[in-house]
Amino acid sequence: MERDAMDYRAHFGVVNEVLTGPGLLLAAYDSAGRANAMAIGWGTVGSVWSMPMWTVLVRPSRYTCECIEHSRCFTVNVPTRAMEDACLFCGTKSGRDVDKLAVTGLAVEKASHVEAPVLVDCPIVYECQVVHSNDLVPDNLTDDILRGCYPAGDFHRVYFGKIIAARAAENAAQLLI
Repeated sequence: MERDAMDYRAHFGVVNEVLTGPGLLLAAYDSAGRANAMAIGWGTVGSVWSMPMWTVLVRPSRYTCECIEHSRCFTVNVPTRAMEDACLFCGTKSGRDVDKLAVTGLAVEKASHVEAPVLVDCPIVYECQVVHSNDLVPDNLTDDILRGCYPAGDFHRVYFGKIIAARAAENAAQLLI
């Protein structure tokens, strides 16, 4: 899919709607150069340290965490409605056990500015370089978050990904609705 450079704030409303609905697809390469993607439903896009930033949460127990730790970069790919089943699959299976991209038929290409894969059919893509990461501190979470989101522990690592490039297809908003 052809995409042109965009301001990272463009399409914010629809990107947030997809994030909190079927979810977005975060992609990174593992140490062998194999592309992996996982669905994310928690994250924010905005400005941190006067830089455009995607802040994403990934559990250290997840294979994707290994991939990001290896490459120190990732892409955030905004899928179309037609990709909902693939997004669900990528959110319920581990890249340790199955090549999720092969099973779902999601094609990848190399990002243009970071060492991470881009999902070809996603109309909006953010290329991100990790500038900081930290593990959540359970003692600093409110009781409702602890009970609701972490009943078994397995706390997230937060990655701050400086947006190096943001691109969108000409008709991106229509493809997402």
